[in-house]
Amino acid sequence: MRRPSRLPDLSAVRHGGGTAPDGGAPAGAGTEPTSVAAAPSPDRREPAAAHSGAASGGESESTSAGASTSPGAAAAPVGSGTAGLGPAGSSTVGTDRAEPSVRKPVPAAPPAPPAGTATPADGGEANPATTALSVRPPRSEVMRRTTAREEAVNAKPLAGRILQVVLAVLFPLLLIIGAVRLVATPLFLGAEYHRPGFPADSFGFSTDDRMTYGSYVVDYLLNFAGARYLGDLTGPNGGRLFLDSEVSHMADVKAVFLAAMIAGAAMLILAVVCVVYLARRYHGGVRRGLFAGSAATLILVLVLGVLGALNWQQFFTDFHRIFFADGTWTFYVDDTLIRLFPAQFWMDSGIVIALLVLMVSSLVLALTWPTRGRRNRSAAAAEEQRRRHELLLARETDQTA
Repeated sequence: MRRPSRLPDLSAVRHGGGTAPDGGAPAGAGTEPTSVAAAPSPDRREPAAAHSGAASGGESESTSAGASTSPGAAAAPVGSGTAGLGPAGSSTVGTDRAEPSVRKPVPAAPPAPPAGTATPADGGEANPATTALSVRPPRSEVMRRTTAREEAVNAKPLAGRILQVVLAVLFPLLLIIGAVRLVATPLFLGAEYHRPGFPADSFGFSTDDRMTYGSYVVDYLLNFAGARYLGDLTGPNGGRLFLDSEVSHMADVKAVFLAAMIAGAAMLILAVVCVVYLARRYHGGVRRGLFAGSAATLILVLVLGVLGALNWQQFFTDFHRIFFADGTWTFYVDDTLIRLFPAQFWMDSGIVIALLVLMVSSLVLALTWPTRGRRNRSAAAAEEQRRRHELLLARETDQTA
């Protein structure tokens, strides 16, 4: 926008006798015409804010010049030089030019705030709070945060308590499955057949025959072969060694045995996960879980041992009814399975399994017994973990305050 040219107000000169009645030039003028304030260049562009400021400034100067002129004196136009009146009242214009008035710089408008920024006009804070000017929260809020922090630190994690119970439950199952796996080996089979007092076969199997044919049965349980692994075997007389009913029962035994081994592997992995988590996050959890599991194992083995000792035949029958259908696991005394694995073999196997479980569980129970020293170490470790956790919570609270 261009600024229009503005001429100085000469009304005061006309009223003071500086202008002839007919509107011509004053009587004493002629040496030099009165200089008029130079208009700004049309090509010059100024901000709109400067326009309004300059216009108001020019009007105020003209008003003040006219108001200060006495009836006997003429005011010189602003910026035109020095003018005066002679003795006769005629105006004389000085040849010296007055220096042009210095224009004060107009302050630039402040930059617009970014989009979305709250301003005082919008209801936002004129002086946003900084870290140095942050106000401390009320005492009630401080106490509430402190109480919540202490409760969070002192509370026992639910996951740790659950995994501790899981470890205690898995421990006896893993011990029993591991003991069964140790018994189902040719090593135990040879030790059993060669031990003094083991009953001989009344139908003609020697110890070597039992060892050979019994090893086939044990190998069948541990491999992934089909039923023909046993069904195609021949005895000393050239006939089939096992009947179809015996092969079918051994297939059922193999299915149960492999399922137990797979379940044992899965439980072992889960137990390792529990131990790792409890060791890192729940001090004393491993010791307490193993202690509870070993104690439960001892009680379980003692109960089962008493039941087996009171009536072994009934205990053996009830065990088979749990896993096998009736009529699929009973045979005659002259069948191959009964000749290879008589009742004494199963009694000895149960005793060995119970002894192995008792030995391991008793050892673990002794190692995890809650003595004063172990309790103190667990308490110290828990206190250290609590301090670290409390310090971390305090830092987070200070950052969010």
